[in-house]
Amino acid sequence: MKNKEKYQEVFKETFGISVNELENLQYQSISSWDSVGHMNLIASLEDTFDIMLETDDIVDFNSYKKGIEILKKNGIEF
Repeated sequence: MKNKEKYQEVFKETFGISVNELENLQYQSISSWDSVGHMNLIASLEDTFDIMLETDDIVDFNSYKKGIEILKKNGIEF
């Protein structure tokens, strides 16, 4: 599985949404992406990609698109 597919799977499993909903998804734009959902997302991404995100990255992770930028910064290729 490619990294983009892994990334999408984490979002789909964490928030129970379809791939079609991901592109414009932003923090708190759906009820499941609240503060608890956000920490579940971060934990799943860290496990999936075997990384540890910095606090600033966790705070800045406010959309599906921004998450890709943050993961790239942490050495994940898309």
